[in-house]
Amino acid sequence: MTELSAEAYAIIEGRHSDPFHYLGLHPEGSHNIVRAFLPEASNVEAVGEHGEAAPLARIHDSGLFEGALPNGSTRYQLRARFGDRVVDLEDPYRFPPILTDFDLYLLGEGTHQRLYDRLGAHPATLDGVDGVTFVVLAPNARRVSVVGDFNFWNARRHPMRRRGVGYWELFIPRARAGDHYKFDIIGPQGQHLPLKSDPMAFAAEVRPSTASIVLDETKIPHPRPAPADINALSAPMSIYEVHLGSWRRKDGNEWLSYRELAEQLPRYARDLGFTHVEFLPVSEHPFDGSWGYQPTGLYAPTSRFGPPEDFAELVDACHREGLGVLLDWVPGHFPDDPHGLGDFDGTALYEHANPMQGRHLDWGTLIYNYGRTEVTNFLVSNALFWLERYAIDGLRVDAVASMLYLDYSRPAGGWIPNKYGGRENLEAIDFLRRFNTEVYARFPQATTAAEESTSWPQVSRPVEFGGLGFGYKWNMGWMHDTLNYISKDPIHRKHHHGDILFGLHYAFSENFILPLSHDEVVHGKRSILGRMPGDEWQRFANLRAYYSFMFGHPGKKLLFMGDEFAQEREWNHDQSLDWHLLSQRNYAGVQALVRDLNRLYRALPALHELDCDPAGFEWIITDDAGGNVFAWIRKGNDARARCLVAVNFSPNVYYNYRVRVPFTGKWREIFNSDSLHYGGSNVGNIGEVQTLEGLVPELSLTIPPLAAIFLVPEG
Repeated sequence: MTELSAEAYAIIEGRHSDPFHYLGLHPEGSHNIVRAFLPEASNVEAVGEHGEAAPLARIHDSGLFEGALPNGSTRYQLRARFGDRVVDLEDPYRFPPILTDFDLYLLGEGTHQRLYDRLGAHPATLDGVDGVTFVVLAPNARRVSVVGDFNFWNARRHPMRRRGVGYWELFIPRARAGDHYKFDIIGPQGQHLPLKSDPMAFAAEVRPSTASIVLDETKIPHPRPAPADINALSAPMSIYEVHLGSWRRKDGNEWLSYRELAEQLPRYARDLGFTHVEFLPVSEHPFDGSWGYQPTGLYAPTSRFGPPEDFAELVDACHREGLGVLLDWVPGHFPDDPHGLGDFDGTALYEHANPMQGRHLDWGTLIYNYGRTEVTNFLVSNALFWLERYAIDGLRVDAVASMLYLDYSRPAGGWIPNKYGGRENLEAIDFLRRFNTEVYARFPQATTAAEESTSWPQVSRPVEFGGLGFGYKWNMGWMHDTLNYISKDPIHRKHHHGDILFGLHYAFSENFILPLSHDEVVHGKRSILGRMPGDEWQRFANLRAYYSFMFGHPGKKLLFMGDEFAQEREWNHDQSLDWHLLSQRNYAGVQALVRDLNRLYRALPALHELDCDPAGFEWIITDDAGGNVFAWIRKGNDARARCLVAVNFSPNVYYNYRVRVPFTGKWREIFNSDSLHYGGSNVGNIGEVQTLEGLVPELSLTIPPLAAIFLVPEG
């Protein structure tokens, strides 16, 4: 054996930070010297471009080989013997860089919008050779290696080259789609970290396994687009929120696959009249009980239900049925599982180092460092990725309030103020504005929605006017107040009359979605039906009245799965919805009611055109606290597009109830939640009502008990 350099030992020991400086082809004097590290090989030859072979000397027993190329060749292959097998190999260390100078420039300033085209694992052909390019960010690492099915998971086989501000890259010949891989990283203090999944992986193993999987993105069919303008403020938007793992299950309590969901879910949602489906987070996550809200693989559709191409088929099936597809997106925090983003390169790379900034006390998760350009680039690019690669129509951003406030759910003295001494997270605000700006610039037909539970101003107003730039905001105040009201016994509701009225004081300050989401049917809150007071008949009547009130109220609509047929028990992510309940009249009646409410909401411009405009609403009855009655007019753009909504939240029937209307003539009762068809008592106005004679047009109505009626002018 020859005396070896420190570089050679760094290769042998798997700690070289620039393997291209030593391995591969290097001119030395009059020769082109090749060095290769093949630990399992007994001997190795370099084969020149004309087929001539030259043996490489074994300069260390670990498998380090060195020798000159024959006849001045500059291109070569390696021919190695492994036991009885002789194999021709391509040398990873003879290929050019993967990232261009322009890539490095954009990555350095954090403005690379198509991060997903360059980072991660991509099947590629370089210099006529098929393989996979791997690129990962780890700026503080001493050494990064790719390990996987293609190298026996041996970290010494494929150390990577460092580029730019800390992007590590390597092309591995003959690696291919379907290969499992991770990154083996040595941190800045020489510490050997747990194997890390690829932050940019496009596919992953089914939990509890955590390897990333090379995906050939060209094999993913691009879903057809959703109908045009489906997200417009003037369009009807009725969202069916779904947890894919528990919507419906097969025998043996097994999940439905993406393809099985594609056969059933879109048709069901469309039949019930919904305009959109919204999936709880589909990004890869290790723990079923997080419902996807603690993701470790933001770029990979969870493997629980099948491969990425099958998820694309689910999106396509939704679009085929005319449905928009919204995703819950979680850029606010991530879990600290050892294979994930936490302490990724041996330092707080994605998160804040200080736990007063970097850890959520409520959820035990880590908080992204929005002040780091590489991190915000990673997140913004991820948002664009879902919209481009899977034709997603919008993103609902989870837990926005926790992002906006530095003291969110923290004790006094347990948080770090911003540079002005305030509680606002200035970096998170900038990130959200950039996210919305880039989404709408690239995908003007898409939308975004914020789960934001505070009075932060202008969440759904344009960035150029000082807003955060979201398309919509969830109206958490409306949800809380109205559920509080409807859960009271009717005899006590007069003391809570303001719970219904208060929401209209701010209903048009934002573009609101009215959410009855998954969060309202878990953790001891009971189901929506479970909150309704009274005997069996009253509970269902209350629920029908409440849903009717919601669909008559300004704002877009959202119901969580199971709400549409009055699921009795709380939602359990480990089992299917209780579909058997639909064999009973009351539950089937609620489903029929939701179907008809959706149909009316979509068909009547008065119920949706001015959902987010004060010109679309006029109170008629606000002062009947004793009778628990409310009435209002909804308006469309056309002068005759009007709908009267009257809601009776008491168990009494009101006859000859006077209600002012804008037009004389006949008003047709087009909806009555007390219909026998829905399980009600069939009290109503027998189809139509004529205005009374007088100076002001009025109707004398029969208002059913615990019910809502909708009327429109004839003609």
